[in-house]
Amino acid sequence: MNVSLTTEMEEWVQRKVGSGLYTSASEVVREALRALHERETRKSSRLVNLRDAVAVGIESADSGDLHDWDHSMKEEIKQLGRSRRGSRVA
Repeated sequence: MNVSLTTEMEEWVQRKVGSGLYTSASEVVREALRALHERETRKSSRLVNLRDAVAVGIESADSGDLHDWDHSMKEEIKQLGRSRRGSRVA
């Protein structure tokens, strides 16, 4: 397989090899492809989770399980988001 890179990308790959972190350009490209694959897998997983959550919300609404908006909910939702964000960072 042959791959064409822009001049900037090729220079970047050569700098990575020159840094001693990688032994060849192929190793740099393989690592980059692994990272891309991992990112796409995470993105796909998040999309599935989002679709599942939307489906749960729609089912709740369809069954009449709705609540009037209360401003205290705003703070509750913010706290939930902050706690989830904090657990991902840790």
